[in-house]
Amino acid sequence: MKNKGLLITTIIFFLIVNTTYYWEGKLGHFAFPAFLILLTSFLGFGVALIKQIYFLVKEKFAVKKRLINIGILTLVLTLTFLKPFGLIDFEKFESDNILIAEREGAANCMTILKLKDNFTFSERSVCFSVTEIKGTFHLQNDTIYFDNVSVGRQENKFYKFAVTVPSKFKKDGKHFDLILYKSLSDTVGQELWITKNDLNKLKNNKPNR
Repeated sequence: MKNKGLLITTIIFFLIVNTTYYWEGKLGHFAFPAFLILLTSFLGFGVALIKQIYFLVKEKFAVKKRLINIGILTLVLTLTFLKPFGLIDFEKFESDNILIAEREGAANCMTILKLKDNFTFSERSVCFSVTEIKGTFHLQNDTIYFDNVSVGRQENKFYKFAVTVPSKFKKDGKHFDLILYKSLSDTVGQELWITKNDLNKLKNNKPNR
């Protein structure tokens, strides 16, 4: 019975790790405790594997079910160690990224904004928590307007529009920054560094409304 329970929890752990892409951004401040739980579980399964190997040797390899448990534990732990964010990159099945802008803050906090060619966007912020904001956008001249915004747990509003400007740090005419504004009266804005910009591909396209 214990072996069956170990097998079931191992499979559940593997499924949770491999679906991180879909649930992590919805946890907000609970993302860090969830990470600790998964890490503790990983270490716990490692201890369980050692015990299973010990009992297998003690039983002189007579219990076949224990061999199955060891095989599954070894496979799950190895794959999780090599691919801690899951075996499948689910973003590859989504629309292509047209613009990517990011900014790294203090304590390695990171914000990444991605605009896609189907006129949807997502902003992911990782800083002691994980938040994800999604919505749609449309272009008007050189301005990006954000629409239908769905904010995360820790957010209550998002930027209204954004514009691209020449980079302050690389003044070669080839690098640009993205400045996001919360309103027309916002004179400061939030600066992100553009790492990919193919917005010109959308000039003649219109979002589906």
